[in-house]
Amino acid sequence: MVGRTLSHYEILELLGAGGMGEVYKARDTRLGREVALKILPADKVADPERRQRFLREARAASLLNHPNIVTIHDIAEADGVHFIVMEYVPGRTLADTIPPGGLVEDKGIGYARQVAAALVKAHAAGIIHRDLKPANIMITGEGVVKVLDFGLAKLEERGAPDGSRATLTSPTEAGAILGTACYMSPEQAAGRPIDARSDIFSFGLVLYEMLCGRRAFSADTGVATLAAILHLEPRPLGELAPGLADALERIVARCLRKDPAARLQSMLEVRDALEDPASMGPAVTSGKIPSIAVLPFANLSADKENEYFSDGLAEEIINALARLGGLKVTARTSAFAFKGRNEDIRRIGEALGVAHILEGGVRRAVSRVRVTAELVSMADGCPLWSERYDREMTDIFAIQDEISQAIVEVLKVKLIRPDQPILRRRAVNIEAYHAYLEGRYHFNQFTVAGLTRARDLYQRAIELDAGFPLPHVGLAEFYYYLGQFSYARPREVMPKALESAERAIELDPAAAEAYTIRGVIRSLYEYDWAAARRDFDRAIELNPASPLVHYRRGMSCFRPLGRVEEAVRDVRRAFELDPLSPLLRFVEAYLRFLTDPGERAASRARTALELFPDYWLGCWISGIIFSGHGAYEEAEAVLQHGLRVAPANTWLLAMLVNVYGRQRKAALATPVLRQLEELAAKHYVAPSVIALAYAGLGDIDATYRFLEQAADERDTVAFAILREPSLAGLGTDARFLDHPRRQMILRKMNMA
Repeated sequence: MVGRTLSHYEILELLGAGGMGEVYKARDTRLGREVALKILPADKVADPERRQRFLREARAASLLNHPNIVTIHDIAEADGVHFIVMEYVPGRTLADTIPPGGLVEDKGIGYARQVAAALVKAHAAGIIHRDLKPANIMITGEGVVKVLDFGLAKLEERGAPDGSRATLTSPTEAGAILGTACYMSPEQAAGRPIDARSDIFSFGLVLYEMLCGRRAFSADTGVATLAAILHLEPRPLGELAPGLADALERIVARCLRKDPAARLQSMLEVRDALEDPASMGPAVTSGKIPSIAVLPFANLSADKENEYFSDGLAEEIINALARLGGLKVTARTSAFAFKGRNEDIRRIGEALGVAHILEGGVRRAVSRVRVTAELVSMADGCPLWSERYDREMTDIFAIQDEISQAIVEVLKVKLIRPDQPILRRRAVNIEAYHAYLEGRYHFNQFTVAGLTRARDLYQRAIELDAGFPLPHVGLAEFYYYLGQFSYARPREVMPKALESAERAIELDPAAAEAYTIRGVIRSLYEYDWAAARRDFDRAIELNPASPLVHYRRGMSCFRPLGRVEEAVRDVRRAFELDPLSPLLRFVEAYLRFLTDPGERAASRARTALELFPDYWLGCWISGIIFSGHGAYEEAEAVLQHGLRVAPANTWLLAMLVNVYGRQRKAALATPVLRQLEELAAKHYVAPSVIALAYAGLGDIDATYRFLEQAADERDTVAFAILREPSLAGLGTDARFLDHPRRQMILRKMNMA
């Protein structure tokens, strides 16, 4: 072909060849530029399957416009030759760039981030590459990555009426294996249906090779290589690249899981992990501090209402183990995320990043209880310890002690305070204890009915045993929750929350939970930031493994004072301890938004929404992030979805008004604002929520009128709009930033 002219393209030299054709450097004589032509050889044009696959490549890739993806200029046919006209990229392929010992870590990660960005774009368009390998990745002289050859791309049509993805499968024969053997995913090697997670596996293989210079799977024949991909594990990357950061090894390992469900679930997640490895969550602490997750115990009783007791037993063991200091314990939210799901236990351990799991069951009958417990190693899935307890119900505390002590002994936990008992408790009335456990069970449902039932049960527990501190903590949380989420005026309920917290501390000066809730009230309600900091520090001293303490110190103490970096550190620590918490996922994205309201924060919110689409608070936070990024349609969509999940939620309604207002969509904003005002006429709505709506409409006087009312009522959200004006779209509005009321209100909050 060299020397020939096809249409107005003069072919200059052969650049390379592959299974889907040859690539030539050519000159576009009309535009006077160099291009690359990909040509399907003449002897294959007659094959309809190959020709259609060739055309699909062009159509798929032409949909993409990204600096890390080779641009498609044209699809043409001349003199019986079919070809694609592409951007010419001078440089070398990644295959020619990787030295025998692997790339320098910084350079390799720099390339990997660019490849990940290209795949994020492709997957967002519903395009799966299916042939990702070093030979399909170009590196320019300036170090810019260009991903090419979407010849095996598969299109996914999104937005089916029912919200599902309708796949446009290729006409390739069922079970046909496409791609290059060394870089295939297990599902691709087996000829099974694939999705975007197949590209994540291939990406992991490329990253593995970049970091150590060797392929993860390689054998003498293609069949042997496919067998290795299907059945063998690659040699640990750390053995081949000594000194490699542990976080990078974890990222590669998560990409290379055989089971697609066990991998990182999106290229957004992969890209974010490469940008900030600490954000990926915890690693299994092999050879270091032992780690464990306590799963909710199965309720084996005939009465299903006893579920509160089986859940409560597991939670009490979590709390006891978390205080030891020599053991990493997964928080309740994450451990209970697998409740009712028939998941493989090793998959659960991998997701939670722990080396051991405790599971069990509870059967309760009148005054007797049977508890079974089993400690399983994630290394091989084998039990390390198991026991069955048949006792009187009054022995439940002894059972908890014995289970916790067995774990300490089996895992050889090095206790920080060896002389301290695992569980600190006074004698508790057993009926009061049951009422407390049932109250906590209902509180964790986070519904109005559940909260009301929890309050009644906490009060019942106190009536039965006035010296039992934990029901007082429960009441403090209940009253705080009412004031925080606009169920009641803060001035009506926060003093009750404070009184309950202080009573709990009086009864048990070592109750970390009580200091935590008192710290929140002292900060967001009393504006006593110094006292709040002392409470949070004391709570962390008593229970350093509590994600709630770290989260609340970061968001209730550091964040209001503008100490965002310290808030980020606390939230990240909480996330390490509670990796499946929906709240922490969205809060981490919001903190990123405060420091950089760009695409990275929006990507984090999208990843969180993929995991927790029906979490209304996450929808609210995402609406803030998307609108701050200028993605108004995306903000509208997520807020409207949130309102389908939580109808008439005033936070969501106010943010929707705000988003409509920013776009000058008065016809849409007005009826939503009217609905918000009608709700405020019927029951309490936080003034700061109404201020958020007026801020989007540009009514600064009304915004400040409600913010001042919020400060007077000790509304716990008021500070956010004043200290973080980008939340309400006021970050550059001089009318708001320079308004004389702003400093006056901040002074009321001891924040100026």
